[in-house]
Amino acid sequence: MANTLKNSDNALIRAENIVKTYTTGAGEDCTFYALKGVSLSIKNGEFVAIMGASGSGKSTFMNIIGCLDKPTSGDYFLDGKNIVNTRLDKLSEVRNAKLGFVFQGFNLISRTSALENVEMPMIYKGIPPKERKERAMEALKIVGLTNKEHNMPNQLSGGQQQRVAIARAIVNDAPVILADEPTGNLDTKTSYEVMDFFVNLNEKMGKTIVLVTHEDDIAGYCKRIVRFKDGNITSDSINTPVYSLREGV
Repeated sequence: MANTLKNSDNALIRAENIVKTYTTGAGEDCTFYALKGVSLSIKNGEFVAIMGASGSGKSTFMNIIGCLDKPTSGDYFLDGKNIVNTRLDKLSEVRNAKLGFVFQGFNLISRTSALENVEMPMIYKGIPPKERKERAMEALKIVGLTNKEHNMPNQLSGGQQQRVAIARAIVNDAPVILADEPTGNLDTKTSYEVMDFFVNLNEKMGKTIVLVTHEDDIAGYCKRIVRFKDGNITSDSINTPVYSLREGV
């Protein structure tokens, strides 16, 4: 299937003919193509799963749209601005303003409380301490951890740690949440509970969510599923989320 731009009008995320190569040695035969001209457009408010086997290119693509890496060639527009040639110091500002990240390994600072972990992105923006605390407490409230703000990460369950990570991702009110295997370290029940929070962020707070997963049941929560294979997009389809099929929901 050819890589296509879908819903390109007013796209919040738009990748055009993205190529990413790595050199594994000398000579042309030693060039590895992680992405082979990928084009993808995501509109504001979408909830998209990126799927594919290990080595398919999905994580490389996620790193590029997360401004953690740059393509070898092609263009990437975030909120209408082409950021491919943006300086590294400016890219960090773009990430902090436009993107929230949730990772498989939680990435919490072990010696700081839940509250302090959520405050961290605001420190980089120079937000005053009083406002930082108020906003961090509100973010923890959204993920159901109002009474856990003083707990250290090792005093929280895996699901609670991931909820702290979600609170940290939303505390700067970034329009886009990028989640890389966010349920990979969680049991099934806790995974579904965490996915319910992502649903809430998407449907009630209007966050655009792009989620990498290799699990079909987790992708089932998303409204659109994009599949990668060998550096290309092989399918891009609308999905009926599993939660909308539950009785009484």
